Formats: sequence, C-alpha cells, structure tokens
Amino acid sequence: MDQERRDLIFMEPANTRIRLLQGLALLATGLLAGAFGYGAANLVPTFNAVPLDMRLSFHAELMKMNGITMQAAMAVSTLSSLTLAALTRGRARLIAGTAGLLTLASFLITRLGNVPINGRIKEWALTSAPVDHAEILRRWELFNNLRTLTALTAFALLIVLALRQSPTARERGAA
Repeated sequence: MDQERRDLIFMEPANTRIRLLQGLALLATGLLAGAFGYGAANLVPTFNAVPLDMRLSFHAELMKMNGITMQAAMAVSTLSSLTLAALTRGRARLIAGTAGLLTLASFLITRLGNVPINGRIKEWALTSAPVDHAEILRRWELFNNLRTLTALTAFALLIVLALRQSPTARERGAA
C-alpha cells in the first residue's frame, strides 16, 4: 500500500473533519456559483430577449423557486467556509475566511439588492411596469452580476485551497 493511500485511510479525526468540511464548502459554493453563473449567462439574456410581460411573469415564478434553494446554498457555503477558516491556520484560514465573507456578500447583495426588486417585479407581473422599469431592471442585473462575481471568486478561492499541497506532503517530499 502506497504512503498516500495509507495517509487517507489512517487520517487523524481532526484532519478528516477539515477535509469533509472543505468538501462541503466546495460543493455548496460550487452550486451557488454555478447557479448564479447560469443565471447571468443564460437567464438574464433570455429575460432581455422576450416581451416584458413574459419576462415579468417568468421572473416572478422563478424567484418563488429560487428563494429557498439559493438561500440554503448561500447559508451552507458561508457557514462551512467560515467554520473551515476557524479550524485552520495561516494562509488556509485567510483563504477560507475570504471565501466565507464573499459568500456572505453574495447573500447581502441578494437580500438588500435583488430581493426588494424581485418584490416589485412580482407586483408588476400582476399589474403593469412603471415608466422607469428599464432602470430598475438594470439595477437588478447589476446586483446579479455582483453576487455572481462574489460567488465565483469564493469558489475559485476554495479550489485554490483544495489544490494546495498539504504540509505533511511537503515534508515527505523534502525528506
């Protein structure tokens, strides 16, 4: 049995918890970044290509579905990244903490920027859009781009953290 496999089998419990937590942070943040990225790359251009009444109706329905799933992804991503930061040291702590703060930023941008506009869009779908609707929808897209960027950056940081060589592997290589 090679050393790397033996290390995986006989990991210390604390190291196992950190690796599982890192996996959870990667999964949740990857799902978050993927969902926001898909929305920015595919949904928003589609919203802009269809008639306004269709966009408003679809947007209002989509937000009903996204409310629970996206908030759960943001919460798991933020909590797992910040917990990972609390359990690690040095550069790993800095990277995980920054990723956690970036996903928290995605949450705050969503709650304070997108969600209020979503409420207005829901009203417009039932009535009619105001004269300044194009400017309001442009602001929604700006908030969407910002939260997408923060989530993608957090995911990239967690990938960097996962790909970093562990100290024990460096020590083995130096020996």
